[in-house]
Amino acid sequence: MKAAAHPLGEFELIRRFFVRQPKARGAAESGVILGIGDDAAVLSLPPDTELIAAVDSIVAGRHFLPGTDARSIGHRALAVNLSDLAAMGATPAWATLALTLPSADAHWLERFSAGLLDLADEHGVALVGGDTTQGPLTVSVQLLGHVPRGMALRRDTAHDGDLLAVTGTLGDAGAGLAFASGRPAAIASEATAALIQRFDYPSPRVQFGLAARGIASAVMDLSDGLAGDLPKLAQASGLAARVAVERLPLSDAMRLAVSASQAREWAVAAGDDYELLLAVPAARFAELAAAASRLNLRLTAVGELQAGSGVTWSLDGRDFQPACGGYDHFAQASTQITV
Repeated sequence: MKAAAHPLGEFELIRRFFVRQPKARGAAESGVILGIGDDAAVLSLPPDTELIAAVDSIVAGRHFLPGTDARSIGHRALAVNLSDLAAMGATPAWATLALTLPSADAHWLERFSAGLLDLADEHGVALVGGDTTQGPLTVSVQLLGHVPRGMALRRDTAHDGDLLAVTGTLGDAGAGLAFASGRPAAIASEATAALIQRFDYPSPRVQFGLAARGIASAVMDLSDGLAGDLPKLAQASGLAARVAVERLPLSDAMRLAVSASQAREWAVAAGDDYELLLAVPAARFAELAAAASRLNLRLTAVGELQAGSGVTWSLDGRDFQPACGGYDHFAQASTQITV
């Protein structure tokens, strides 16, 4: 008879899946004076910088579908925070993790930690502490980073006459969620797979956020959809925004997968793309587009800001009314599973 696997305890779980072997670089480079293993971490900021902090939680059934690969969950938990730091023009440095699990499943934890830590390594982030507990599956990551003093990008600093621009393509994650949730596909599986991949593995635009410092007037990330997030930037800056919907950038996969009207609806309102929305002086748009090009990233001007308030939309020169207004956790939402 095969012996039952020994159950994982909390401290064995942390040691086995989240404690990293020491790297060659020391505390002066990583900023980690004391990491996992004490009551709290001790960290050192680079000289003449300001601390940037973000935290997000993702919850089973609300932010990801049942049966989602644990690697995707780990990746997403960090990616959504990296996107917030990208919008601030910050260099990510350290993360803490609060993980609530129904049970300590070793295979699940191996996949989850790989997704989290591989993305952390890609962006130079050290996991320096956290907590584990038993309960409904919930993942909370706090991410800390830094910017040169006075250089943080904000959403309340746009100017009258600025162009509105977005990175990448819009609506892909909303399409991916729809197909992952069982929406019938009438096209080649490669396109639907690409859209699902965009939902499962968002790509935070960290390097572009760094490049936008000193060029963009204002920035925020698109987590709740353009229709949900643009009004926040416009209101914070005390301006009106106008968007030409026909300019919204669509991926080849999206164009193959659905009708033009459906693609447009997702591009306007679906969440989880984690692209950046930027206000940029018209005279400096080419400079910012060149920075995007160096990163193999698309940058598209989709509208402008002007004196006034509110957001107006047009399609081919005519007034347009979005079918949905973006995502709100405590109001009617454009999708049921999003961040």
